[in-house]
Amino acid sequence: MKVTVVGAGAVGASCAEYIAIKDFASEVVLVDIKEGYAEGKAMDLMQTASLNGFDTKITGTTGDYSKTAGSDIAVITSGIPRKPGMTREELIGINAGIVKTVAENLVQHSPDVILIVVSNPMDTMTYLAHKVLDLPKNKIIGMGGALDSARFKYRLAEALEAPISDVDGMVIGGHSDTGMVPLTRLATRNSVNVSEFLSQERIDQVAEETKVGGATLTKLLGTSAWYAPGAAVSGLVQAIACDLKKVYPCSTLLSGEYGLDDICIGVPVVLGKNGIEKILEIELTDAEKAKMQESAAGVRKVNELLDV
Repeated sequence: MKVTVVGAGAVGASCAEYIAIKDFASEVVLVDIKEGYAEGKAMDLMQTASLNGFDTKITGTTGDYSKTAGSDIAVITSGIPRKPGMTREELIGINAGIVKTVAENLVQHSPDVILIVVSNPMDTMTYLAHKVLDLPKNKIIGMGGALDSARFKYRLAEALEAPISDVDGMVIGGHSDTGMVPLTRLATRNSVNVSEFLSQERIDQVAEETKVGGATLTKLLGTSAWYAPGAAVSGLVQAIACDLKKVYPCSTLLSGEYGLDDICIGVPVVLGKNGIEKILEIELTDAEKAKMQESAAGVRKVNELLDV
């Protein structure tokens, strides 16, 4: 099992580390455009192998996609953050160019690859990959919902004062502060609905804290988070590589599901060796449907800025 991670920054390197530590892949290839950067990160990670007890081979390359040939799964984390004075259109234009080039290079050398898109704006970049690549829809996956749901469970466990292993919950919708739809109605503590433990006011607070989870960390750190995003990606990669048939909310191209068409947005899916093996269409309340439609409208507005 060969996995490529494009972008050797904090998220990409964390992703590679978690994949290696789980020891299910034979090889992880890190790719970056900065000279020597991916090679250095790979070497540093390999020097932890005897300490962390894994046998996964990690290599790095500066932009040589021939080294990624035969990849079963590839992760795209590359892109730039928004800089002062930069318009949203400019940011999307730059990142769209990067993601398009990266995706085309990956597929050129690994035509059967399954792609996981992490680059922001994630739902729009996932949609872009669908538009520019001749890959089956089940082989292009956006990571966002897996991360958002992990943040939701963290906040739930905090509010419940419970072990996080007791807690389950899911976030669907767009991967943005205004687009997330935490399904508080379905959240549980060891199969018991959280409404048995928390007031509605506290549950609503958990939902709002979840939606600004990324922004909260950026404010604290001065940069985007990397541990949880890297772990979220590694979970998706493992589910596919090991054919686990695990359910994760992921950004996927919809064709009528949830009343939506021609859009990538977060919904629960079954992940296995073929990528997205099934889209799970769960019953939503009228309020949840309205929030999902509102989220989709926001994603479409960003998609309109793409030149595809």
